[in-house]
Parts: sequence; structure tokens; C-alpha cells
Amino acid sequence: MLVQDRAAPSPAKPPKSQIRELATHQQIRRRFSEPKNLDFSTCFSENLTRIAVFSLFTVTIVAFFFLYNTTDTASLLCFQSQSTQSLQSLSRPQINWNSIRVLPKTSPYANFLTEKWIVVSVTKYPTEELKSLVKIRGWQVLAIGNSATPKDWTLKGSIFLSLDAQAELGFRVLDHLPYDSFVRKSVGYLFAIQHGAKKIYDADDRGQVIDGDLGMHFDVELVGKDSKQEPILQYSHENPNRTVVNPYIHFGQRSVWPRGLPLENVGEVNHEEYYTEVLGGKQFIQQGISNGLPDVDSVFYFTRKTTLEAFDIKFDEHAPKVALPQGVMVPVNSFNTLYHSSAFWGLMLPVSVSSMASDVLRGYWGQRLLWELGGYVAVYPPTAHRFDRIEAYPFAEEKDLHVNVGRLIDFLLVWRSDKHSFFETILDLSFAMAEEGFWTEQDVKFTAAWLQDLIAVGYQQPRLMSLELDRPRASIGHGDRKEFVPRKLPSVHLGVEETGTVSTEIGNLIRWRKNFGNVVLVMFCSGPVERTALEWRLLYGRIFKTVVILSSQKNSDLYVEEAKLDHIYKHLPKIFDRYSSAEGFLFVEDDTILNYWNLLQADKSKIWTTDKVSKSWTSVKSTGNSDWFSVQAELVKKTVSTMPAHFQVNYKDATKNNHETLTVCSSEVFYVPKRLVTDFIDLVDLVGDMDLHYKVAVPMFFLSMDSPQNFDPVLGSMVYKRKSASFNTSSSLYSAKAPAVHPWSISSEQDFIKLVQQMAEGDPLLMELV
Repeated sequence: MLVQDRAAPSPAKPPKSQIRELATHQQIRRRFSEPKNLDFSTCFSENLTRIAVFSLFTVTIVAFFFLYNTTDTASLLCFQSQSTQSLQSLSRPQINWNSIRVLPKTSPYANFLTEKWIVVSVTKYPTEELKSLVKIRGWQVLAIGNSATPKDWTLKGSIFLSLDAQAELGFRVLDHLPYDSFVRKSVGYLFAIQHGAKKIYDADDRGQVIDGDLGMHFDVELVGKDSKQEPILQYSHENPNRTVVNPYIHFGQRSVWPRGLPLENVGEVNHEEYYTEVLGGKQFIQQGISNGLPDVDSVFYFTRKTTLEAFDIKFDEHAPKVALPQGVMVPVNSFNTLYHSSAFWGLMLPVSVSSMASDVLRGYWGQRLLWELGGYVAVYPPTAHRFDRIEAYPFAEEKDLHVNVGRLIDFLLVWRSDKHSFFETILDLSFAMAEEGFWTEQDVKFTAAWLQDLIAVGYQQPRLMSLELDRPRASIGHGDRKEFVPRKLPSVHLGVEETGTVSTEIGNLIRWRKNFGNVVLVMFCSGPVERTALEWRLLYGRIFKTVVILSSQKNSDLYVEEAKLDHIYKHLPKIFDRYSSAEGFLFVEDDTILNYWNLLQADKSKIWTTDKVSKSWTSVKSTGNSDWFSVQAELVKKTVSTMPAHFQVNYKDATKNNHETLTVCSSEVFYVPKRLVTDFIDLVDLVGDMDLHYKVAVPMFFLSMDSPQNFDPVLGSMVYKRKSASFNTSSSLYSAKAPAVHPWSISSEQDFIKLVQQMAEGDPLLMELV
């Protein structure tokens, strides 16, 4: 994968405090291991054999008892996990805030004070962009080194803190920071605050401020005669289900999304119907947009990069800044962001997550805490130009983002604290995030050290606002609605600039999304989900409300749920209940491709199935056939006999009361409308524990719920062949005019790319993904 140049943090050297603890621990061990007057060693050596035999016997009994009550290795792993958790239970740090003393300034810059700081992390010799940052008037550049930084690094006009210089500052956070990561910027933030900072511009050494003046783009002053107190456009809070937005749409780029946006939100490309307004002055965190290479994730970077040509994306510089209301969030990075002193506490970069996730998790964490102060985040038009250096890093560095960020946003929205001071509230949230697995206990300790260091460098703890976060949202009157229609700027489309046809393509995407935006897609993956789950979500998540991935093996990291294909229908009621407001549920196996653009004409209040596809929906003799068909026929007969009258009548009418035939459907794809969800659940309950195969159960359910005459025939024209095929043999099978295509094999990212290239015939915007 190609994208931004962040090195993955390698394990840090043990901090001095840990070394001291280890040494003390060893001394204690030596002290208690010294021989005593009692002849214990002699006794022990004489009975060594008996002790060993007794220990082995005890372990054997415990193991046998455990294995007797354990059905599979998953339980063993769970037991080990629970044991580890019990041994390593989280503990919330207790801090005496009044006992923290102010640290003396020990650096050569002890007498230097200034209010405006630019903090960057450096791993190489000064770039041209960094040299231009030094020339910005009124701002002091602070460069933070790490173990990869050249020893002779220097830049006139900047302050450089090497690892040795950082170690002399006495900050508590030093014990938790890796040596070779950009997260050492946390030291720089503290240093700047200690030396009078009131504004900190968080930057990197590949971004050049447009026109060389931060004051032209950001609201550097929030109070006083130089401040701008005019109202700011704000995203509407009318939709309670919208929790995160893509700000790039507001600034003219609908097909680009920022790093940290949940992939399931990538397909939301329509602009705001209307905005509201908020009074300026509390935009304590100001996120700037970057031209050139904006802050994008590796999914965007890798799939949109068709050549080695560098990205050079432009955003609308005339679009107004836009604020985020409580309950709605936006990705925030460490490349081009201005922090005011009221939000300095939010500069802490987590250390237990990957480098590409650290600042994004910080941004969401900080936004939630900002609500406790009555503050908000605002996004600004292009403030910098970042140059694409076309350097590589592994996709795995973003795992913490793609797997956890959607769940994190949901968690933050419902999280509440009963603490009475702001720093205790911050610690409370960090602890809760560790309990939920968004980061580890290391970041809980790091948060405690960070907050103590803030006080030690003279930072004043902000006061909590007595806001009722759970109060009903204010209604938006007609006079409160403010209109702004973003421009449609040229972007990157297959390595060339987009043409006017892209507007039509985006319009189609919006139309498909509107039609299926409240339909849940349930997909069963028989292939390797670790290679394809994200791709399936990216493909279909642009269209459907939610994509639920099922597989024979659970994968919590990828949100893949465990289910058995033979009895897949027994898992569906749980999903129906989870998404009770959905308009319907569309099931598909991963060997069948949905051409969603050909499903628009289908009636979403009816059943969709393959009853008109002769090779999929068949009737076989239940007698004189294999034992399997006979057994299945008996189970169907038993189930039908227990059905309520309306189900029995429907089923017997459809099958003409013929007990000698059994209806079998491959069931690779079918749709259950909301009005029949309760009937489906009732029929699943009737089957109970019986070993009724889904290829027999599903057609039985459909024939019982409604007459085949009422089924929607949309899937009747699908391309269907029984023989499985790889891409090489099935490429000629594909038709963009069919509602679905079967079979199709996807087992890798390369297979997925080839599929998307085929599907782009019906949805050209899919080429954005390859």
C-alpha cells in the first residue's frame, strides 16, 4: 500500500522508572531467597520427587476437569483470555491534583516565551516545506526528533528537541513514549505550553501553508479586537442517526474521503440539504483542509492511484468554514490543525495504537470531551498544500481505524461521566475507552501522566460546563436553515481529471442509495474473510444501510459474525431484531454478485427469490431418492404439520399438496420484506432444533408466507450456472444488464479488483475503488 510517510512504532526501550522498579524487584527477590536458619533447602531437595509428582497430578486433574467441560479450542482460548484479563485487570489511576508541583525550566530556552507555536515531528533533514514554516511571521517552529532523526539535524530559526534534550525536560510522559514515532510530539506540546503557548498549529514537514500566513485561513484570535465573532455555518443536527460527516464534500470533493471516516460512510456523497449557524468564538479545534495530498486513508490512496503520478487534489478555497454540532463528529488529524489553549488538553497522542490511528482516535476523543466545555470543532477551507511523496507503508497500520472507528463514534455518543472536574472527566473517558478495547491500559497511564504534566507546565484546567447533553435537540425552524451548495471540482478519476459525466454518475449513486438506504444486506462469506470482508463492505456499503458479514468462523477485528451456512436462516432473526427499523433484508452469498442498479424496479414490500430460475429452484422426488432428500422431506412434513392454518394453506396450495416432491432452492440470494419478518421468525421457531437444511427451509418459508404469484420476479433474469468458476473462466459470464450473477469466486484483493472492473460497466464510479 502506498500512502503517507509514518513509520510504525517499534517496541520502546524500557523507561528509567521501569528499570528502577525492576532493579528493586530483583533486590527483594535476592533478599528473600537468601538461606535461612531453617533447613528448608534440605527438606525441599529430599522431597523434590514427591512434590513434582504431586504437582503433575494436580495439573492433570485440573486439565481433565476443564477439557471435560470444554467442547472446543475456542473455549480454551476464551478461558486463557479471561484468565489473562483477571490477572491484568484495569486500574484507574488516582491522582492528587493539589500535590503536583510546577516543573522548573531546564532547557537553554528557559527565558523564551511566545504565544504562537508550530509543532512538527522530524525524521529527516529539513524539507523545503519546513523551511517555509520557519518564515511565517509571529510563529515559532518547534521540531521534535526521534531515534530516526539525524544527529546533526539543525534549521535556523527553529527550536529542535533531540531525544537527549527531551529526556532532560523531566516530563512524566517520557516514560510512556516510543523512541521512533511521531507521537513524541506530545513532548513538544508540553514544551510549547511551558513557554507561553496560547495557540499551537499541529503540522508535518511536508505541508506548506498557502500564502505563508496562518492568519489568512484560521481564526487565530477568538477574543479581543482581532477576533471574528461572525456566525459560522454548522451541519444540521436534525437527523439523530447521522453521527459523522465527510467534510470534503462541503469543499467540493464528493468522491474523496478523509482518513478516519468509517468506510460504511464512504458512499454518503450527497451535499447538505441545509445548514444552521453557530456563533463563533468557541471553535477551539480548527481542522484545515489540505490541497495536493489531503489526509486520506490507504484504501483511498491505493485504489485511486493507477500510476506513479502524485496526487494533486484541489478543494474549494471559497467555501465557508463549517462547524460540527454536538452529536456529529468529523475526522481530525495532526497534519494541519490549529488548537487554542482551551483545547490544549486534547493534544495528547495515544501510544498503544498504530501510528496511523493515533491522531484520529485523539480527534474523536477530543471532540467528545470538547462538548463538556461547550466548545466545538470547525473545518476550514484549504490552508496548506501537502506534497505526495509516493512512499509506502503497510495497510495493517490502519487496522485500528477501519475496525474500530465506527464503534468508537457510537460509544462516544452514549458515554457519560459523573465527575465534577474536567481532568477527572478526561481520565474517566480514557479509562472507559481502555475497558472497551479502543486502546490499552498503557494509554490510561499515559493520560494520567499527560494531565499531571499539563499542570506541571502551568496549564490551567478548564471548567466543566453544566450542559444537558441528553436534552432534546432544538427544533430547526425554516428561518434557521442556511443554504450552501458545494461546487463540483475536478478530482482524480482513473488517473485523469473527471469530466461532466461524473456528476451523472454521482447522481445515480445518490438515487441507488436513496432506494436501498434503509435495506440491510446480509452476506455469507465462505472464502477468506480476512482478505475480502473490508472490500465487500466498501463495495456494497456505498449502497445499503448496513452490510452484515457472516462466516463459519468469527472475526471480531473485522466485525464478522459466526454462523453456519447449512442453518443460516436460524441466524437471521437476530439480525432482524437488531435492525428492526429496516425496510427489508437482502441475503446474498459471496459467490453471487448483485447488480444493484438493476434492482431499482423491484417491489421492496414483496419477496424476491430465484423461483423463476430453473437451475436454482427445483423440485425433487422425496421417495426413491437419496437418504438425505428423504430425511429432509420428513422434516418438512413434520414442520408443516405444526404450522398455523394460514401458513399450511399457503404451502399446500403452492405445492399442490404433493407429498412426494421436495422443493429445493440454492438460496444464494433472496429478500425478506419488513412486513414478513415476523412470519419468517415464527417459521424459524417452528423448525426449532431440527436439522433442516437452508436450501429446503428457505423455499418452504417463502411458500408458507405468501403465494409465488405475489413474489417479485426481479431475480428471474439473473445469470445462473451451477458449476463453480474462477474469475478466469467466469469473466465472460458477467452481464451488467442482469440483476445478479452466479457463480463468481472472490478469494483475494486481486479478484475483487477484477470484479469491480467488470461491475463498472453498470456503475462507473466503482472505478474509484481500483
